Amino acid sequence: MTNYLLAGGGTAGHVNPLLAVADALRARDPESKIFVLGTKEGLEARLVPARGYELLTIPKLPFPRRPNAQVLTFLPRLRETVSSVRRMLVEHDIDAVAGFGGYAAAPAYLAARGRVPIVVHEANALPGMANKLGARWAKRVGVAFDGTPLRGAVTVGMPLRAEIEHLDRAVKRSEAVEFFGLDPARRTLLVTGGSLGARRVNETVRAVVPELIAEGWQVLHLVGGLSKFEHDELDGYHVLEYCDRMDLAFAAADLVVARAGASTVSELGVVGLPAVYVPYPAATGDHQTINIRSVLAAGGALRVSDGDFSPEWASKELLALARDDERRARMEAATLASAQRDGAARVVTLLDEALRSPQGR
Repeated sequence: MTNYLLAGGGTAGHVNPLLAVADALRARDPESKIFVLGTKEGLEARLVPARGYELLTIPKLPFPRRPNAQVLTFLPRLRETVSSVRRMLVEHDIDAVAGFGGYAAAPAYLAARGRVPIVVHEANALPGMANKLGARWAKRVGVAFDGTPLRGAVTVGMPLRAEIEHLDRAVKRSEAVEFFGLDPARRTLLVTGGSLGARRVNETVRAVVPELIAEGWQVLHLVGGLSKFEHDELDGYHVLEYCDRMDLAFAAADLVVARAGASTVSELGVVGLPAVYVPYPAATGDHQTINIRSVLAAGGALRVSDGDFSPEWASKELLALARDDERRARMEAATLASAQRDGAARVVTLLDEALRSPQGR
């Protein structure tokens, strides 16, 4: 029996890959114990217990990027947090730590350094600060996208939930239509700006919903948890704040408008959905644009900048794509061909290798 600590969280982009690896570990060996390290504020506070795993929490400790009062207290608070994680490693007899980025990852790496093997998984094409740190000491480093600049990295793809990775959209479509109260005779545009929402995406899509409905489409719009979103009640316009059944949302969809977070890009790839990506403009190093390089090169998606994604653009380009069945079919085939699969199983393999490897990096 092996005890694992999986560290990460904050947004769905960190939590979902973590949970996919946890599920793969549990499926392989139900006797293993899996603990998740996160914060009380992140999405993990809801999703981890709902998935049946024990959540161990630490304070949310953002790294100060500018000289301010937080700089003076950051190091003492970090030392205290790392000490508490070390106590968790001993208390739960942890054999290996896997980190997925986010606020909880860096303290986990610091606590595990020299004590238990570390495995890092980086979801984005450009790594975050926590995973850059963890990769310095990790026994194994896995990345979702080719070319991610981390020391010793191997491309393993994105760990995805089994219900996404093995989704048959045609088989699940009837269930999905009933679940969301959709019209089975209409094509469906799925819109998602991520778990927190995306104002530009939300406002632009809301403006062109009447045109989409007039073209025979319906819209399933996931507006996000932080969005204050007012909209007209229209037949064929379905608005949700958050969706726990993204497998059914994908099964219902014929086309997607989304940000280009790593998990979203990977999930849409394996389920074969054509997409219009609107990368988040404030993403560090424009990494969301880098996330979609492969699918754009394959012809499986369109990219439009946040500033250009206006009602005027959508009325012309999005509506044109909605009308063009053949083009969407070509995009679907290209998306499937460029997708990476089996990411969770490959991270489990990295954990096995790390546990078997000798001491030292």
